[in-house]
Amino acid sequence: MADRKTFNWTDPHHDLPFSPATRIGDTLYISGQVGVERATRSVVPGGIGPQTRRALQNLEEVLELAGVTLQNVAKVNVFLTEMSDFEAFNAAYREFFPTDPPSRTTVGTSGLSKPEMLIEIEAIATAV
Repeated sequence: MADRKTFNWTDPHHDLPFSPATRIGDTLYISGQVGVERATRSVVPGGIGPQTRRALQNLEEVLELAGVTLQNVAKVNVFLTEMSDFEAFNAAYREFFPTDPPSRTTVGTSGLSKPEMLIEIEAIATAV
């Protein structure tokens, strides 16, 4: 198996059974990020726009933990609980990927780990 390394938070707020990121060779796999303040685990208010921004900020923090940036992201998978939020989601998403965005899949889902969560974003990035 290729060189494998996990990246984990060192604070007590991350006690869930997963790693935020795992690098295998030159590929970085980022766990799903949601519109939640990491320190409090509370969902940000205001709907899909603020939750999208927070999920992408959380994604940026995980990438930073692994030593890379949003520019390293090659593929994004997005899960929306309301497909009617697609346009508003895209508007917030464009703030983080204004040009040359990564490949992306967006699917509708019936729910996430908290009923008030509207979005989850996972990513694959290069680790070089």
